[in-house]
Amino acid sequence: MSFSLIPKYTFRSLTDITPDFLKCIGVKFLMVDLDNTIATYREQIVSDAVFQWVKRIRRRELELIIVSNSSRANRIEAFAKELGAGFVMRARKPSPVNLLQAMKIAGFDVGESALVGDQIFTDTLAANRAGIISILVHPKRFTNPFLALRYYIEVPFRALCGNKRL
Repeated sequence: MSFSLIPKYTFRSLTDITPDFLKCIGVKFLMVDLDNTIATYREQIVSDAVFQWVKRIRRRELELIIVSNSSRANRIEAFAKELGAGFVMRARKPSPVNLLQAMKIAGFDVGESALVGDQIFTDTLAANRAGIISILVHPKRFTNPFLALRYYIEVPFRALCGNKRL
């Protein structure tokens, strides 16, 4: 397990990650962060672009689950239901424990799993610590100065990713 803050891959947005790319790198089980990855903090429904992306993911027989640090059960459940996905809330990222547990329950191993998220210090670090593929996307929106500052601090780590797909 690595304590690396450098993502394996970076993309501009979640919907830029193609099912063919995921299949090519061996991913069968995709864990996706909710806030600022699937939707902004204020969005209450899945965008059409994300909904269509999930349909393409499913057509390629990839398993999808939402993994969020949030404790807002109603929000997570609503997005999971709309997308037809399972979910883990209060995931405690950057701890890899709940990622490994989700893989075990779903019947996948580290070699066929990935986590997509918008934050280096939670999502990327959790994925790298779990030994799975870390995929970083740009946050959908900065809703407060703290998020903008955090992103600014993450810039050097984002720049060190050698597999940018922007």
